[in-house]
Amino acid sequence: MPGSIKLRPAELLRLINSTPLGSVLHDRQLYRHRLQAGYQIGDDRGVDLLAYIAWLHDRYTAPRTSPVSAYEAQRERAAARIRAISRAGREIGPLPPVADPERRDRCGASFQAFCETYFPRVFYLPWSVDHLRMIARIEQVVRQGGQYAVAMPRGSGKTSLCRAACLWAALYGYRRFIVLIGPTVEYAASLLNDLRTELETNNLLAADFPEICMPIRALEGITHRCRGQLYQGQRTYVDLRKGHIALPWIPGAPGAGAVIVVAGITGQIRGLTHQRPDGETVRPDIVLIDDPQTDESARSPSQCAAREAIISGAVLGLAGPGRTIAALMPCTVICPGDLADTLLDRQRHPEWQGERFKLLYSLPKNMELWRTYAELRRVSLQERGDISLATEFYREHQAEMDEGAVVAWPERYLPDEISAVQHAMNLLLRDESAFWAEYQNEPLVPQQDGAAALDPDVLAQRLSRIPRGVAPTGTTELTAFIDVHQDLLYWIVVAWTEDGSSYVIDYGTWPKQARRQFTMATATRRLLTHYPSLSLEAALYAGLTDLCSEILGREWRTEADDVLRVGRCLIDANWGQATDLIYRFCRESVYAPVLLPSHGRFVGASSRPFSEYQRRRGDRIGTNWRITTTATRRARAVQYDTNYWKSWVASRLRAPLGQPGCMVLFGDDPTAHTTLVEHLTAEYPVLTEARGRRVEEWRLIPGRENHWWDALVGAAVAASIQGVPDPQGASSIMRREKQKRSLAEYVRPRHERSS
Repeated sequence: MPGSIKLRPAELLRLINSTPLGSVLHDRQLYRHRLQAGYQIGDDRGVDLLAYIAWLHDRYTAPRTSPVSAYEAQRERAAARIRAISRAGREIGPLPPVADPERRDRCGASFQAFCETYFPRVFYLPWSVDHLRMIARIEQVVRQGGQYAVAMPRGSGKTSLCRAACLWAALYGYRRFIVLIGPTVEYAASLLNDLRTELETNNLLAADFPEICMPIRALEGITHRCRGQLYQGQRTYVDLRKGHIALPWIPGAPGAGAVIVVAGITGQIRGLTHQRPDGETVRPDIVLIDDPQTDESARSPSQCAAREAIISGAVLGLAGPGRTIAALMPCTVICPGDLADTLLDRQRHPEWQGERFKLLYSLPKNMELWRTYAELRRVSLQERGDISLATEFYREHQAEMDEGAVVAWPERYLPDEISAVQHAMNLLLRDESAFWAEYQNEPLVPQQDGAAALDPDVLAQRLSRIPRGVAPTGTTELTAFIDVHQDLLYWIVVAWTEDGSSYVIDYGTWPKQARRQFTMATATRRLLTHYPSLSLEAALYAGLTDLCSEILGREWRTEADDVLRVGRCLIDANWGQATDLIYRFCRESVYAPVLLPSHGRFVGASSRPFSEYQRRRGDRIGTNWRITTTATRRARAVQYDTNYWKSWVASRLRAPLGQPGCMVLFGDDPTAHTTLVEHLTAEYPVLTEARGRRVEEWRLIPGRENHWWDALVGAAVAASIQGVPDPQGASSIMRREKQKRSLAEYVRPRHERSS
């Protein structure tokens, strides 16, 4: 064809895509065009460039057919409809007026009126005197600041009052940034969900606070709509994310932009800030701490101390430098000396202004009738499944049985009960310990099965009046023990006298700690930080070397200025990761003659006692200990019955002062040994019987640390190995020395046998 430019498909693609426009034609697109145009633009072997251009021109300039136009119109209508729906969904429209301005203002002036008016289904019973006092203090803290801790009986509505206080402070603009803290972040999140539900479903709140509730209701629970919501063409900045509520930013509303966030007491608390739509950055100005402890943490002094430090430091410091934060803390005392018990103590923490409320301020006088009632209650529950028999008895003798009883909340009782006194006594009969802890906030001191546990107050008073590091006159032996852990080495040195009495003359950790009270979790100096360039094994080895140089290489003085050295030191080798290292250290150390690896064995009532072990050649046997060659490492080590030796040490700590065999602590300050006493009382004995044996099995209290207790027990075993006498008659503890015999005594029996 004259004037044609015929190109192969590949050449055509390279040519067209060589312009400054870049890649505008693809091989698949060219293939479709060749199929559609047929022989108009070429044949099987190539494409006519000019014919192809002409075909494209005709195609794109041809008028649209009606089906395509209808489709485009439909698309445009659909897009317009979607845009209209989107605008309608984002724009919440005009807000209704406040239903009752006078009611709203009255509730803003009174927190009690706010609770009664807007939450009648929650606070449906008349208030008690304790409730009114707590409500007044909450109102004071929210509006004026300060700190307030209160312990109320379980089920008295303290958590509900906390939730209401959050809403009251936010809706009326008394506080702009509220932090709700629970014992766990999950618990705190559940409280926030309750607040969100009230804002979404409480019709009375919506009627009096339309500027807050209506934008939240318009979201219909779909949090993705928060970012696009509009009011009069402006974003509302409402936010209902998990763990976070930001109230709508409606101009003129007192609570506009107020924020409520939640956190767990042990979670991320520091550094909370929020930037408001007007550009101002705010920090928390009130915190509500609802029951900051769990049952487990309440029984752990270390966890209580850690949570107390978090509250005093991180929580109360949320407001930032130069500002104070208001704080409310409703709580329940679970154990004596727990976190709640400590913060409620006005002597130790006067800033919290702690108050304790009870369910029953005075028990009934006629307890004999109540014992009869208790028996009828038991029989009625067994036979009828209810307490109707006991209730009838109480109805007949109510005046006599109520005499002397003083209840805090007369309206608190169940439908099958007659009075609040009966309700309180039913709780007491159901579980006495739970009643005193959960409802009286005066928990009973737990009693352990078997022998009595060591009393920390008594231990703190067992003082020798001898300075630290000085042994008493008459000391015959010094022993030591090192308890090995990944972060710290706990050690103790004990002096032993001729009459079997013992004196703890020094103890500590390696590396040394700057604070007197600490736990392994809160220790600031650790092996790996003390030896930063070493691996864990090398740091352990270096720590043992330095510690042994300090306690074994030292000359210890007595009151008479005599010089003593540690005669035996045991090192705990039970930690599997360090067992081989301990054996190697005891073998290689310059103090090898004094050192022995040790393994404490739990020998319970059903276990095989040490007395039944078969003695092997070379073994050295003592009272519930033996020095033997281990089968795996072919090295000498001491094994001992931990239950026996813990009971042995406990009996010395209970022995009257001055009695031979008693054990005391150095110094004259009872508060100097607080952490040591916590370790010594971290276990309790349980008398167990099995296989015809009665054994005190020692069990660790959950959450407690017992490292110095283990060290003291190990030092007693070391004393037994050294032959320290036992004044209570365990003669096998004493070292058996061979009596010297003359040559005549050896010859005489031989002569007599020959004759």
